[in-house]
Amino acid sequence: MAEIKCVGVVGAGQMGSGIAQLAATNGLDVWIMDADRDALSRATAAISSSVNRFEVGDDAMRRLRLTSNLQDLRSADIIIEAILESEDIKKKLFKELDGIAKSSAILASNTSSISITRLASATQRPTQVIGMHFMNPPPIMKLVEIIHGADTSQETFIATKTLAERFGKTTVCSQDYAGFIVNRILMPMINEAFHTLYTGVATKEDIDSGMKHGTNQPMGPLELADLIGLDVCLSIMKVLHQGLGDSKYAPCPLLVQYVDAGRLGRKRGVGVYDYRKKAATPSPRL
Repeated sequence: MAEIKCVGVVGAGQMGSGIAQLAATNGLDVWIMDADRDALSRATAAISSSVNRFEVGDDAMRRLRLTSNLQDLRSADIIIEAILESEDIKKKLFKELDGIAKSSAILASNTSSISITRLASATQRPTQVIGMHFMNPPPIMKLVEIIHGADTSQETFIATKTLAERFGKTTVCSQDYAGFIVNRILMPMINEAFHTLYTGVATKEDIDSGMKHGTNQPMGPLELADLIGLDVCLSIMKVLHQGLGDSKYAPCPLLVQYVDAGRLGRKRGVGVYDYRKKAATPSPRL
């Protein structure tokens, strides 16, 4: 497999723009694709603001190209999708990418819980499909979780791991089970925090303060849920519940209710906490 020189990223949200920033600041050419031109504009502004604090800023921005046409990713050596956490939508995208990408290209998913094997089944190159799960936000968080599908080749794994390490990341490797490593452990903790709030054991502030100061976590589980997005947390819990078949993974009714109400967390201005009222807003730190 040839050296990775050009990276394609599908999705210009916080995850996609963060991954594109990492690639550009580490000397790679980058295509970032999103059908929403406004999302591309926001991504460009966010990346520019971030990289201009460093000497590599100008060079990084010159390596970054924007597009709303998936066909422009045909020159990429690896394409990383960072779109909506929906298996059906991701499989449709992987089928399209399989017909566009050059034969040697790796197709990677930033999914936090969806089966890589099932995503690979939508392509004619299952040996070149892999999970590359960045933590949020990608430029800051040190971990990349790499997930083997049933048919992922060792060559694909080594190339993906080498790329993550070029980005300065620590890597861990997971087999293709629901939730992988991080979310298999993290999401049940967040779900239990919602149960603790739901059953009146403690206030949200005391739950978060207890976990921060009692277990030395940088932010409490409810604050973290707001940062991740309550809709994303619910989606992962559903994958865990369905994939592992154990009632302990059933989403807390309060989490479901918040998502139904559109209280999705920081991105909507309100979740467990109300970020529209500064006095009521905690100050989580990563």
